[in-house]
Amino acid sequence: MNRGTAGTSSKYTRSGNDYNQSDHDNAASSRSAPYRHSTVRHSDNNPPRTTPRRNESHDASGACSSEHLTHRSVNPAQSFDDLINQEKFDELVGKSHHFGRRYDGRNHGQYADSIKRYTLDFKRRLNRDEQSQLIPLLVQNFQPTQSWNWRSLTTTLHSFTSAGVFTTCNPTSENVKCTQTALLSTLLNATTFKCNQKPEAEDIDARGIANLLWAMAKLVDHGQEWTPEFKETVAALLPHVNAQKADFNPQEIAIQLWAIAKLVENGQERTPALEETIAALLPHVKTPKYQFNAQGIANLLWAMAKLVDNGQEQTPELKETLILLLPHVNAQRAHFKPLEIFNLLWAMAKLVDNGQERTPEFKEAVVALLSLVKAQKDHFDAQGIANLVWAMAKLVDNGQERTSELKEAVAALLLHVRARKNQFVPQHVANLLWAMAKLVDHGQERTSEFKEAVVGLLSLVKARKDQFDAQGIANLLWAIAKLVDNGQEQTSELEKAVAVLLLRVKAQKDQFIPQHVANLLWAMAKLVDYGHEQSSEFKEAVAVLLLRVKAQKDQFIPQHVANLLWAMAKLVDYGHERSSEFKEAVALLLPHVNAQKDQFIPQHIANLLWAIAKLVDNGQVRTPELKEAVAALLPHVNAQKDLFNPQHITNLLWAMVKLVDNGQERTTEFREALAALLLCVKVKAQKNQFNSQGIANLLWAMAKLGELVDLNLVESTLDSLVYAMTETPPIFQQHVLMSLWGIMACCARFSLDSNAKK
Repeated sequence: MNRGTAGTSSKYTRSGNDYNQSDHDNAASSRSAPYRHSTVRHSDNNPPRTTPRRNESHDASGACSSEHLTHRSVNPAQSFDDLINQEKFDELVGKSHHFGRRYDGRNHGQYADSIKRYTLDFKRRLNRDEQSQLIPLLVQNFQPTQSWNWRSLTTTLHSFTSAGVFTTCNPTSENVKCTQTALLSTLLNATTFKCNQKPEAEDIDARGIANLLWAMAKLVDHGQEWTPEFKETVAALLPHVNAQKADFNPQEIAIQLWAIAKLVENGQERTPALEETIAALLPHVKTPKYQFNAQGIANLLWAMAKLVDNGQEQTPELKETLILLLPHVNAQRAHFKPLEIFNLLWAMAKLVDNGQERTPEFKEAVVALLSLVKAQKDHFDAQGIANLVWAMAKLVDNGQERTSELKEAVAALLLHVRARKNQFVPQHVANLLWAMAKLVDHGQERTSEFKEAVVGLLSLVKARKDQFDAQGIANLLWAIAKLVDNGQEQTSELEKAVAVLLLRVKAQKDQFIPQHVANLLWAMAKLVDYGHEQSSEFKEAVAVLLLRVKAQKDQFIPQHVANLLWAMAKLVDYGHERSSEFKEAVALLLPHVNAQKDQFIPQHIANLLWAIAKLVDNGQVRTPELKEAVAALLPHVNAQKDLFNPQHITNLLWAMVKLVDNGQERTTEFREALAALLLCVKVKAQKNQFNSQGIANLLWAMAKLGELVDLNLVESTLDSLVYAMTETPPIFQQHVLMSLWGIMACCARFSLDSNAKK
């Protein structure tokens, strides 16, 4: 019945990475100009990557590094042995002791930068062995004091973060973890002290603030806990953004908005100080003197999309900023690298999913990016492919036309899905199958490449069954059900994938949020509708989900309520036991129909009345709550009559017949809803919009309703349906018999009225 509901949570796409993918920050190398007095700030041509983690689908996140620190006397490290040379540390300690309270920490900052440059040379972070040798030496020899200047602190914290000093390698000994924590703690305390100085420290500058925010964002994105020290440092740093806002260059503005978005994504509380920081930075994006390069544009749009996705109000300033940035996507199209392309498309998809208007500038930006996908198709890694297909599906789900550029981009990526299948982590698999299900639901042709990609991904579901989290499980089962609903053959690979996921539903039962519960029950009902066996695992999964309905009864939105009642009606129609848990779940959901009656769209109304009628037809008691739910929906049938499609109309008339058969009172609202629907039948039948099954069902319903329908309305509606039948003759014998019975029953009414047309 419900062919278009139960979408997946877009919030499954977030940034970060639970799967320990390589994520090296390619920060810019040092320059030779003095740090505080340099007037030329070079852009970072190799931004760090961030990868999706934790939730729903997998989002791309852009990252912008970094520290453009400049030093006078440090040569690039030739080998790791040079970094752990004891003489080097003796020299550092000696400098600190020699100058005492006058020591500003510059030698320590230079040494920290040499570690960063060592990792840049090898294009990777420190590995586990390097960390185990280096970190104990750092803890012993890096003790920042109150005399360290701003430059030394920011250099050290940024460089260590970029090099991966604080990144946990798996496995890592407890000793190394403790020393990492101790080292970070000393640096955070020193930074907080510097930020909180009264009067404000004179050497705090814009570049250092930007680099520190970037480092804090990267730390938390790689698993750093929100310790009290960490929170204090972020809180102490934010006011300096506002204070120094006039001194930031374009890259620093982009870095900071990216960093704030990343912090918020990873749990930063949206305090007044944070709101003020965002408000202080946004006007600078609109300043004509600031010319953002391709990387800056990608980072800014990603950051704004991520902030909006995490509750940022779409203020006039934010909307204006977006309007000004969008034309730059088209203008800079030749300069975007693969990472920036998928970050931008992710951002566009996320923005439109959160209400961004699809203006001409927005559409032009999307078209420009789609053309780049095809051109650079061979340069996207597994994460990029997953993010791009997800973004295209989300755009299509929000009204994007399936242009030639979009079709070609999808076709180009599907070839890589099969080729790269062994590189996809569980989150990629869940996002890709969700996206492919969404695309096919919006008209994507099921080509041989599409089918092969689906088969390859389904095999990964079984292989990685224990690695999917609650959201991944919900998205996968929803996607499989939607694919089946659109013609996917129920192969052995598909059956095995469903079987392993059902077991995971029980294992992860306490982790499912309301949207997961609604999508899972919808998916399971849809699979049963297409012949999936109700095995013991299936029944157990339904049982645990019904308990979640009870536990989360007050958290379901209108779409969830509609999907849940539809699913439960479908399950009981296929023999699922009406257990005490089942009855209780229905009883808990029905009051929501009345409470949320003004928020249901036409599809919800059609599905809800169908579901209630089906439940009643299968033994559901007509309680006061059920009667109130029906009474609440009927006026909306009349009010929204022009928005129902042919399937909605057919389902609604079937439901009204079944309700009457089971004792529904024939109130004024009921009669008005019935008359409104029959008028819709006439209009749509004359336009030949019903298929043969729909015509048969409508003739059956009209005959069953009998004298509830005015004879003149029966006459004109019957004429329209008979005409439609000549244009679309029934194929199946059942449709022939239903149609013939309906016509004969209506004719019997005519024979009893002397004024009726014979």
